[in-house]
Amino acid sequence: MLLLAFILIGLSVITFLLARVVPSDPAASYIGPHPRPEQVAEVRIKLGLNKPLYTQYAYYMRDLLHGDLGTSIRTHRPVTEDIIRFLPASLEIMFTAIIIALIVGILLGVLAAQKENTLIDHSSRLFAVSGVSLPGFWLGLLFQLLFFRWLGVLPLGGRIDTYISVVSPVQNITGFYLIDSLVTGNWLALGSSVMHLILPSIALAAYSTGIITRMTRSTMLEVNREDYVVAARAVGLPERIIALKYTLRNALSPTITTAGLAFVSMLTGTFFIEIIFNWPGLGTYTTMSILAVDHPVIMGVTLIVAIFYVLINLVVDLLQALIDPRIRL
Repeated sequence: MLLLAFILIGLSVITFLLARVVPSDPAASYIGPHPRPEQVAEVRIKLGLNKPLYTQYAYYMRDLLHGDLGTSIRTHRPVTEDIIRFLPASLEIMFTAIIIALIVGILLGVLAAQKENTLIDHSSRLFAVSGVSLPGFWLGLLFQLLFFRWLGVLPLGGRIDTYISVVSPVQNITGFYLIDSLVTGNWLALGSSVMHLILPSIALAAYSTGIITRMTRSTMLEVNREDYVVAARAVGLPERIIALKYTLRNALSPTITTAGLAFVSMLTGTFFIEIIFNWPGLGTYTTMSILAVDHPVIMGVTLIVAIFYVLINLVVDLLQALIDPRIRL
């Protein structure tokens, strides 16, 4: 936790300098197409771009300590306000995807370890390798072709049907459509939100499911060869009790670490998924800002991702201590 401050300061310096090295003029981008020289000069003064780099960085850090990430050059809105607006949509996909990855990955990993070198084991390993190898954006396009174009059972993109958003709009409470529609009893919106969430969340979960499956299988096989597991089998304990009570619990620590890192990587992994499925989340917002060379947004999103990485690592460490008494000792 103490290192968090130093990590963020170092990252802020790097992103600040890289944003200034990019061959573009933020003042001209702020004005729009065909800016006049006097307008550019006026905006440079307004944004503080006429000051030395160290002065600009000092102002940036001062604002950052007050929760101000600057103003977007593209939208002309505070970056903090935009991130708060778009982040819940991305988190909704991420939470759904990591739940799918944990359930499917751990289940397949345990089955593969218990049925080592059988058809189930070979099939789960093939599934895991496919999930890790196939790009999420390619899977997303494939899902759209299969489930929308050919079968017509799932929507192409977006968070909710246009008709339902007009007839029965979601009341914005948390920004999570599933939670907001459930709390307010908006069942039409809830059903539409679930249908729209299926394809992008599965496409995003594919990579994480693969690595969780492989990690669970590997650690389960390692624990299965420990003396206490052999002794448990020797006294006649059922395999289900051995797997769930002894083997899986001791094999969960590396799996949780992998799942935590996979969850944070989803924050940037959603960029392609959101573009493909027209999902109005942080990925779409950031992609549009990158194309517009919007320095404040690029720096702000980079810091948010870094904070997520550090905090999730901290949560993973605490969970490992909770699960494994040896870490607490």
